[in-house]
Amino acid sequence: MDFGIWEKWYNEILDDFGFSKEDDEASAKELDEILFDEGALTLEDIYELIHTYRKSNDFIVFGAGPSLKKHIQELKENYDLNDYTLIAADGATTALIEEKIIPDIVATDLDGTINDILLANCRGSLMVIHAHGNNKKAILKYTPFFDNILGTTQSKPHGNLYNFGGFTDGDRAIFLAVALEAENIILAGMDFGDVVTKYSRPNIPGATGPADEIKKKKLVYAEKLTNWVSENEDVAIINLK
Repeated sequence: MDFGIWEKWYNEILDDFGFSKEDDEASAKELDEILFDEGALTLEDIYELIHTYRKSNDFIVFGAGPSLKKHIQELKENYDLNDYTLIAADGATTALIEEKIIPDIVATDLDGTINDILLANCRGSLMVIHAHGNNKKAILKYTPFFDNILGTTQSKPHGNLYNFGGFTDGDRAIFLAVALEAENIILAGMDFGDVVTKYSRPNIPGATGPADEIKKKKLVYAEKLTNWVSENEDVAIINLK
């Protein structure tokens, strides 16, 4: 998705949620400056790194929905995960680590369990850190502790930052896979429903809980954007049920 197409979605999202474009841009500026000082990966770097170990263009994107652990078990039993590039959407990283799986890439806005995301990074996961108006403090606090980072923004890309399209961690991970020339994408734990898990909301009291109204609306956009990929990109998407 080029920025011209994404900008139409972006303006709709800003209006619908009442988000501030200026806040998005301020957060992106902070991330870009950190990456300028610390060093940043390019899309080409990530492509070369993953294809050093993966000889196919098949990907699995892990969301943090209620079906995640069931899908991980199904994948472990029926698929050779070494044949796929594994992308964890933020908090899904925790579920993978619980199953002793280290994702190749973590797409995060830094609101998952940071210690698990840091552990994945230490074990080799490449980081795709996203800037938006509500995570400026997290970017300033945590980004310098990570290595091998590609930065993204939901506003106009500049400097070290990319914008491949996408809104939530899950659907942005799908757009990232497309940018990395995925031919086939399996979606695990991508439920687009009304229930959140401890992986997406670490502070909820139980393993799952009801999504609030904002989260529900975000998931509606995530599903719409996922469908857009299926209809407009040259990639096959299988959403595990």
